[in-house]
Amino acid sequence: KMVEKADIVLVNVTGRVQRKLAIDHAALSAANPALIHVSITGFGLAGERAEMPCYDLIAEGYSGVMDMTGEPDGPPQKVGTPAADLLAGEDAALAALAAMVRRQRTGKGAAIDISLVESMTRFMAPRLMPHLGSGEPLRRSGGRDSVIAIYQPFETADLPLTLGLGNNGIWQRFWDALGDAEFAKNPDYATNALRRQHRADIVNVIAGRLVERPRDEWLALFTTARVPAGPIYRLDEIGADVALRRRGFLYALNRDGLRVPQVGLGIQFDGQSEAANHPPPRMGEDNAAVLGDWLGLASNEIEAMSRTGII
Repeated sequence: KMVEKADIVLVNVTGRVQRKLAIDHAALSAANPALIHVSITGFGLAGERAEMPCYDLIAEGYSGVMDMTGEPDGPPQKVGTPAADLLAGEDAALAALAAMVRRQRTGKGAAIDISLVESMTRFMAPRLMPHLGSGEPLRRSGGRDSVIAIYQPFETADLPLTLGLGNNGIWQRFWDALGDAEFAKNPDYATNALRRQHRADIVNVIAGRLVERPRDEWLALFTTARVPAGPIYRLDEIGADVALRRRGFLYALNRDGLRVPQVGLGIQFDGQSEAANHPPPRMGEDNAAVLGDWLGLASNEIEAMSRTGII
């Protein structure tokens, strides 16, 4: 009955388990031909790996992101957040909404197949595409392999910062801010291509200058000069960031007198940050609303389902 009324069903088990539980697309679309069925698995629903178990860590290894993350002489590193899980979830949401638009036009449902490995590997396209085109291997560089010559972290007198000197105007403004406009005019550094050739020398000069003053002094100076730079935040610094709170990205909900911190979508509609209206539900908290209001089951039917362990 829920499937008959649903627009979208999301499942997160392998195809074998979906078929065993009769929650695969073929089974559910028989009850609702217009259903949008979204499946998130490790390797997708077809192919020789389809039934293999998978976690975020495994997907990151397959994707190449671990091999490309870390210092050149260090071991491969996992990304510091479950990136494959998050990317696959975003892909599922995007695909489901696209399928909703198509259904409005055609009345046709959809069987959407999302793979953690493929979502994570697509994330690596800026590294993978150059390799596929040239055949040249790329190795991890500690994030210092950008086409922008100066695009990396630097130490200061206390805390590190990031710096991106992405074009000639920024290059000049940076050295103006440092009080050394003549350095920017060196003909050997006139273009980004030339700066890439002399990257090591330039980095050494910048590093020597930035350690003279603390991070926040530099960031204030670079903000005034419109030079792209920023802190390397710890989690506690993110939580204390006033700008994120003012935009509504970090907020809290109240549940039974308890403050429940939340992280927003980072999406604003019509000038308003989209945020949850209610705290995350406890297990079964909305059973009466879903089964009663949505499906029209009587209270004694819901109580019977609860007694027998169905819900």
